[in-house]
Amino acid sequence: MVGLFVCFLAAGWVGCGYQLRATGEPLGISIESLAVSLVESTSSNLGFEAEFTSALRDEFINRGRVPLVPLDRAHMSLTGTIYEIRTDPLSFDTNEVEVGGTKTIYSTTNSRRLTVKLDMTLVDRKSGEVIWHDKAMEEKASFAVGTEPLVNRYNEKRALETISRNLAARIYSRTMDRF
Repeated sequence: MVGLFVCFLAAGWVGCGYQLRATGEPLGISIESLAVSLVESTSSNLGFEAEFTSALRDEFINRGRVPLVPLDRAHMSLTGTIYEIRTDPLSFDTNEVEVGGTKTIYSTTNSRRLTVKLDMTLVDRKSGEVIWHDKAMEEKASFAVGTEPLVNRYNEKRALETISRNLAARIYSRTMDRF
């Protein structure tokens, strides 16, 4: 009797659309292999493309079971273009200085917000079908700014690393979890 009840529950569960899947396997599509092309950039801030592509490939290698292969052997192709990298002031320090007997108040930036905008596409290379396309992926991170240019550059690089990891995780989820 208990066995019959378990079979009835299992049949109802399977019939309602829920499916178990192995961790790292795509949901709703079959991906035999994947090529992750070097992300291009139309932004005037060059040099981020290789780092972002590496973070994206690492995300698929570390979390997925889909083999990454060269483009000519790939079932699916993931391509992208960074079309904007922007840095905006985020917070300020206000300073008061006396110059020639006159008090002057001025502001200096003590943190900035880095924004990266990206256009990404996953394509089935055999059929040419676009599986998903997002022309407005965006991620932001803030970083501290001080008087030392090398420290500022380091902080900005760390913000870019955070952005690349976050975008890579979102792209992985979009591809494998079918958001």
